[in-house]
Amino acid sequence: MKSWILLFMMLLGFTDLLIWLDKGIHIQISSIVYLNTLFFLSFIGFFLWRYRKETKYAAALAALHEEMNDDWIETLPMAENVRDEVTSEVLRAADLLFRRKLSECKKAHLIENEYMASWVHEVKAPLTAMKLIIDANRSDPAIRKIEAEWLRIYLLIDRQLYITRLPSLESDYVLEATAIQRLAAKEIRDLASWCVEKNIAVDFEGEDTEVITDSKWCRFMIRQVLTNAVKYSPVGGTIVIWTEMTEAGHVILAIKDEGPGIPAHDLPRIFDKGFTGGNGRLQNAATGLGLYLAQTVAAKIGITLEAQSGPGKGTVMRMIFTAKNDFESIRTG
Repeated sequence: MKSWILLFMMLLGFTDLLIWLDKGIHIQISSIVYLNTLFFLSFIGFFLWRYRKETKYAAALAALHEEMNDDWIETLPMAENVRDEVTSEVLRAADLLFRRKLSECKKAHLIENEYMASWVHEVKAPLTAMKLIIDANRSDPAIRKIEAEWLRIYLLIDRQLYITRLPSLESDYVLEATAIQRLAAKEIRDLASWCVEKNIAVDFEGEDTEVITDSKWCRFMIRQVLTNAVKYSPVGGTIVIWTEMTEAGHVILAIKDEGPGIPAHDLPRIFDKGFTGGNGRLQNAATGLGLYLAQTVAAKIGITLEAQSGPGKGTVMRMIFTAKNDFESIRTG
């Protein structure tokens, strides 16, 4: 557009200069003004017409960008000229290439997940055999130490299995009435060897309360919270688990440890993927995945996960179960 305006001004100025310098042309100043005004008005009309015509396609693309959806390529505006047609063809080619690459990535990711799930199942077989050997030789102190290390390996492999299942959680979700403290007690029994190794006591307080949730995924969440509690608890510490009811009828499962606590500046980030914080850096085994996975599952199945902590005050993790499970109403609606 700028080049058009510049060309018009140059041609009009050049024409006026020729008329002014050519002695053979006799024309009044008023006629030159009239001619310039006529040319100028004609150019404005032409400019507005071309501007609207040439920017119509770009404006439609901008509007499409604001409301982008999965089938955006089908809603491309009609091309007004050759340049617009070339642009449309390039966009279609780019969309086709992107979809092909995305399909290849999904296929590779699916194969990787299937391989990982298969590998985890294969590894669980020798782990089960090892567990039977450990149970048969509990009187040996060395075996008890091995059991604690076996448990860490088992938890890591089991967590990996849940990670591979996480994308398809919606199809693996079953609601049922469950006593929440009973679920926590099952996880404590699984972590017993680790608790014994660190001489950690576990106290249950309050009455057991039923909640409507998926037992398997809820246990996975509790496991991540309890694993952190055991990991950061001092030797000889105590983990307290209790339930309480809010005025709105929501059930809260709270798990409190006597660990070093979480600084205020780290607290908002503890559910971020890969975040370990100052305490995590002191624990070489910290991966920053446990609470991230717990929060991810909580968001998917309608549970609120909150943390309350302070330096030297331990940490309280609260799992809030609503009176009515919103996830199930959406999933079956």
